[in-house]
Amino acid sequence: MREFLDRACKLYYEGTPIIKDHEFDILAKKHNYKKVGHTVTDGVPHHFPMRSLQKVFDLNDAPTWYYIKAFDVVCSPKLDGAAVSILYINGRLELALTRGDGKIGKDVTDKLKLLVPNKLNFNAPGIIQLTGEIVAPKEIANARNYAAGALNLKSIAEFSCRRVQFVLYGAEPNRKEYWAEEMDSYGHAGFVTVLEAVDITYPTDGIVYRLNEFAKHHMQGFTSQHPKGAFAFKSNKTESAISTLRKVVWQVGKSGRISPVAILDPVKIGDAEISRATLHNIKIIDELDLEIGCQVEVIRSGEIIPRIVRRVDEDTERQPTEYDEWQDYNGC
Repeated sequence: MREFLDRACKLYYEGTPIIKDHEFDILAKKHNYKKVGHTVTDGVPHHFPMRSLQKVFDLNDAPTWYYIKAFDVVCSPKLDGAAVSILYINGRLELALTRGDGKIGKDVTDKLKLLVPNKLNFNAPGIIQLTGEIVAPKEIANARNYAAGALNLKSIAEFSCRRVQFVLYGAEPNRKEYWAEEMDSYGHAGFVTVLEAVDITYPTDGIVYRLNEFAKHHMQGFTSQHPKGAFAFKSNKTESAISTLRKVVWQVGKSGRISPVAILDPVKIGDAEISRATLHNIKIIDELDLEIGCQVEVIRSGEIIPRIVRRVDEDTERQPTEYDEWQDYNGC
């Protein structure tokens, strides 16, 4: 399974995912898979590591600081695109990298020069590393894959025709006392920042909560992968239903690939009646511990393709999962 997750991770960051985000999250949680990104063998080191965010699916599991009223907590949309870092030296853009594994990324400087200021319009001696997301408009089919795939294009002319945007969400070292103030300053420097109403135009897959004051944020410390002063609240509005697995049949796709299909007791999900669901491959059957007659939770992945995401014990009442609707986040 780790080999499969490594491959899924690599293809995700290349813009050609083989499973849905929430399916990856379930498998990663089950197998304690914590790797973020993928190693770029011919890459370039980031000046500052690009850490990922801790994922929280229930705000009851949020870090303690989230509940301290005296702390200034801000939130912003978690954009669903391709993360990059941009390095400015003495105010000039010198290097732009994909996330890679957070330590080493692929050089995409020639492409990012078309999207961001090539020179900062304020006095900026030394090194500044900006981090943000390459995103595409929601109306584009598979917008995240479209954006990530754009970074892999060999032709600059073709890239220049892509409808992509860089949206800023981080900077090191900090120039201001507060994160929101920092983002506002870069907004005045010509960058599109995550504090603007970017979630109206670009796809999101959650909400980021962070301590606004950098001093308090840094006091929380860091793990090897995450800052402890911020987290990503993720959920999915995909509906699910419980059904019974009656049998498994094998089908041959147009490419000649043979894959298993679950035959289920019919259940209603949204406006569709579901009686079959893809199982992807034999490894998924083993990992989910499926057997004929067991109860399973079924979703419509992307609200189109039915998939089994877990086995449900018959004597256990269904618990809320990532697929339940997320709660109102109080206007953030």
